[in-house]
Amino acid sequence: MPVPSPLGSRATVAALLALTFVTGLIDAVSYLRVGRVFVANMTGNVVFIGFSLDPASGLSAVASTVAIAGFVLGALLGGRIAHRLESRTAHWLLIAFGLEAALTGLVAVLVAVGLLPFEGPGRHVTVVLLAIAMGVQNATVRHLGVPDLTTTVLTLTMTGLSADSALGGGPGGRPHRRLAAILAMLAGAGLGALLAQHSAAAVLGLCAVLVAVVAGAFGSRSARPEVGAETDRH
Repeated sequence: MPVPSPLGSRATVAALLALTFVTGLIDAVSYLRVGRVFVANMTGNVVFIGFSLDPASGLSAVASTVAIAGFVLGALLGGRIAHRLESRTAHWLLIAFGLEAALTGLVAVLVAVGLLPFEGPGRHVTVVLLAIAMGVQNATVRHLGVPDLTTTVLTLTMTGLSADSALGGGPGGRPHRRLAAILAMLAGAGLGALLAQHSAAAVLGLCAVLVAVVAGAFGSRSARPEVGAETDRH
């Protein structure tokens, strides 16, 4: 059952759009710099494992498997935090997103000083740490349950945007939230691709800062849940 956000509807949407933007940034780094693997988009990793059967694909089944394992571990951790602290919503979100920011920031620092690589077998450590962070994010957002803002998966968002439109025979309504999610992911991926050419560590650092801001926004409120995020679902 979705947990009411401690923030109002607009602030909650803005926070989750920021996390969607972060997803685009971090997957740009993982795919373009760590080597054709996603740390947030697990659908991509599943098909990559299948595609890797073609020797000419340049894809690594091991890297994708490591990413999936890290993501699952992060989702398990995020789920346990959510179930233990859901009655103290602001505290829960502060801890969950704070953990994500800390993990991402740690990777950014270790990459910057050369202790974590983007190439060779050592890259799997980079992949698993980032995947754990994104697993925590996804489990937390899923438990929060704001419609159309999963922060990672856009397939259902695009389906809803089309199928629910007047042209698709649906009720129409306001597609702004779904369009914003798509644009946030696109903007994050585009900016990540541009910045990663100069410093992938800086991109990861930016991700950590943005997630920390989101954590602070949620944590700044009292633990008393508000219904604002539930009043604007479409």
